Amino acid sequence: MAGGAMNKALIPLALSLAAVVSACNIGGGDAANGSQSAPGDLAGARIGAPFTLTNQDGAKVSWDDFKGKYRLVYFGYTYCPDVCPVDLQRIMQAFGRFEKMDPARAAKVQPVFISLDPERDTPAVMKTYVAAFHPRLMGLTGSTDEIAKVAKDFVVVYGKEEAKGASDYLVSHSRTPYLFGPDGEPVALVPVDDPATPDKDEGGLDAVLAFLEKWVK
Repeated sequence: MAGGAMNKALIPLALSLAAVVSACNIGGGDAANGSQSAPGDLAGARIGAPFTLTNQDGAKVSWDDFKGKYRLVYFGYTYCPDVCPVDLQRIMQAFGRFEKMDPARAAKVQPVFISLDPERDTPAVMKTYVAAFHPRLMGLTGSTDEIAKVAKDFVVVYGKEEAKGASDYLVSHSRTPYLFGPDGEPVALVPVDDPATPDKDEGGLDAVLAFLEKWVK
């Protein structure tokens, strides 16, 4: 999806992403899996569009600021109690190892965490959060309308879940860690673990590292 209307070629992808919504709740029973689409099959998909958001330092950042770099993009929120921190930890640990193995190629990658909870994820909150995973991880937030548009353009399904009488809330969202190429083109879904296959670890450090080695040229 880019700029609004969904093309027919992207409908199956959007449906698969919508079907793997993670409630990010304590039980984790609704955690989605990223193995619905094989790595590399995003080539030609209409995912992404220009945007301007605010980073963890309060500075405006646009999608085109990353031109010439691969973009490792994860959508989530800092108050997520389970899925987001686990995925981010694994992805960024693998990226850290990739940096040590091949600094030149790793320098071509910009890891980005985009909040789906702009009401709570202020730049200050994002700054503390992303620093816990990797010094190069950039956190982006914005207004409710800005985040809604970015989520739509990047085919991310999300929604607030509020329980009666509770002052807090969760944000359900599709589990879609993307790799984009140097021109902003979608390349592949980053591997994440599938809770439906407890005997396998599809999103382990080795799997993510192999993914980066394969796609970052």
